[in-house]
Amino acid sequence: MADVEVSRDGAVQTITLNRPEKMNAFTRGMHGEIRAALKEARDAEVRAVVITGAGRAFCAGQDLTEFGEGGDVGASLRETYHPNVHALRALEKPVIAAVNGACAGAGLSFACACDIRIAADSASFVPGFVGIGLVPDAGGTYFIHRLLGSSRAFEWMSSNRRLTAAEAHAWGLVSEVVEADALAARSAELAAFYAALPTRAIGMTKRLFDHADTATLDEQLEHEAQLQAVAAQSDDFREGVAAFLEKRPPRFSGR
Repeated sequence: MADVEVSRDGAVQTITLNRPEKMNAFTRGMHGEIRAALKEARDAEVRAVVITGAGRAFCAGQDLTEFGEGGDVGASLRETYHPNVHALRALEKPVIAAVNGACAGAGLSFACACDIRIAADSASFVPGFVGIGLVPDAGGTYFIHRLLGSSRAFEWMSSNRRLTAAEAHAWGLVSEVVEADALAARSAELAAFYAALPTRAIGMTKRLFDHADTATLDEQLEHEAQLQAVAAQSDDFREGVAAFLEKRPPRFSGR
């Protein structure tokens, strides 16, 4: 069995972290499989992506048995985690983390790098890093700061407090909580909804929000104008306008 399973249903690709006996903890080999899966997700026929975990965990973070091998941890992060975080953000289509269980450490960082998070009511969220004397990595400080604000993000990551799914929803870390047995169906439904939208516009919207935190107002206005000019040349823009004028639902193609 592969440590990462990839399946496709229509325009939706699902990436399943598949080391359930190890709570889907990351290994070096697993990162290579994730990289291949994210490359496959760049296919124009894929218009939404779901990332989830097998068994009772989404991902428990780094497999600490690999730490016993020694070496430069910083270099390892640059070689394994960083390319996959960049690849995830570079996907110009929506990525949904379906958090089915425990989500900790770098697994938490990975979930927070996705565009949307929904959780099973049995899911839990644990920073993890400070509990073993480490700092957050794999983009955790970047994404969690954006999601929660600096004060709450620091308090949570430094206290190592476990959040329930309900608490994560109240904080805005996840957008929806569903019964555990319904998570797969709900994530598929949500992904199908996004896959039917104008994919290029969704991708460019993602790019704009990634740019917004470090841009001046003038820079962001210019970036919006540039991408709007591109969007206005798309087939989906023409279809959207035609559907509006004809008073019918649009049939977007993602082009």
